[in-house]
Amino acid sequence: MFRALRGRNYRLWAIADLISVTGSWMQLIGLNWVVMERTGSATSVGLSVLLSALPSVLLGPWAGALADRVPVRRVILACQSSHAVLAALLALAVWREAPMPLVFGLTALAGLVTVFDGPALGRFGGQVVAREDLGNALALGSVLSSTGRILGMSTAAVLAAAVGAPVLFLVNALSFFAVVGAVLAVRREELHPLASSPEEQVGVRAGLRHVTASGRLLLLFALGFALSSLGRNYQVTMAAMSDSAASYGTLSTVFAVGTVLGGLAAAARKALTVRLLLVVAGVTSALQAVSGVVPGMLGFAVVLVPIAAGAVVIDTTLSTRVQLDTADGMRGRVLAINGSVGAAAGAVGAPLLGWLCERIGAPETLVLAGVLTLLATLFAASVLAAPPHRRAALAHRVLRRPHHPPVPAGRPHGPTRPGGPVRRRARVRV
Repeated sequence: MFRALRGRNYRLWAIADLISVTGSWMQLIGLNWVVMERTGSATSVGLSVLLSALPSVLLGPWAGALADRVPVRRVILACQSSHAVLAALLALAVWREAPMPLVFGLTALAGLVTVFDGPALGRFGGQVVAREDLGNALALGSVLSSTGRILGMSTAAVLAAAVGAPVLFLVNALSFFAVVGAVLAVRREELHPLASSPEEQVGVRAGLRHVTASGRLLLLFALGFALSSLGRNYQVTMAAMSDSAASYGTLSTVFAVGTVLGGLAAAARKALTVRLLLVVAGVTSALQAVSGVVPGMLGFAVVLVPIAAGAVVIDTTLSTRVQLDTADGMRGRVLAINGSVGAAAGAVGAPLLGWLCERIGAPETLVLAGVLTLLATLFAASVLAAPPHRRAALAHRVLRRPHHPPVPAGRPHGPTRPGGPVRRRARVRV
């Protein structure tokens, strides 16, 4: 289950990841609390989330192209150092009670740095383990992220009450140096380098052409968008299902425990396949619909555990397949596009689910979203079961591009008449 931990480089990377994720969650809790305390507006909290996610939606492909062209160690060191400076400035701004536009501006800058940081981290993370252990490393990364989330949320509550919110930003600033130290400490001779793109395949356009030319990648991204926007924005639906802050905190803890179990389940599997992705997506979607009709908060919490576990298995499997089924030289751009899809799903899905909860009710929203994601999963399964040329034809039809199937051997190119081969017109000499 923990075979990726056999390598020294990955152990360093995993420890740094846990520390950094814990600090990031501490800052997120502190930022949301400060914005809510000063403005009294949930919309302002949503605005801070949007400012963090919007750069990923707009600039993701360019960040991926950069990660595929320049040494990722330089990108990581520059971005992590910038994150540390911005977190320290946020701590100063909160401590001095600076105007909220300044806080929002620093939040947007942090989101901009994250755009370029993400693909580089993903590409470097693929070098600290062997190719056959990448799925296991991603699954263990999900466990570490869930553990860091629990540690960050619980520690943030204690520190904020004891010494105030600014210290949360300072702790996060220090946590970035764990990643810097890990990058500098890894043994370069034990890395598993990824191939670079040839000259004709560099740049954003080449990455977009690569993705749009692959019906499989397009389908996986579309399914990921549907599942993320309607199926895994549980911060919204859990809040709508809760009748108090205590119950919301309990549901958040239950969800976090489920994500840990899901990460362990993914790590226990030798291979993470598309079939596993479709099966877990179908089961999770059905459980989401069931969660809207189970009676009582206890019943909802019980169903929430396998839903959270399934969400991690889906994310881990999708990320694994996107990376392993893509050429090494395209990995940064594909990871960036995957991140942009996830950010767009959160930006679209969260307000939509919130609006539906207010209009038709939280239980009804869970049922509707579960049915829609189940239908999306069934559609994806039917398309993936089709022959490759039909999948390609569907992708080109969606993109409104002409599709030219391969011509069988021995057949002439171009259209032929129904009655038989084209007769050549006699040449008349004059």
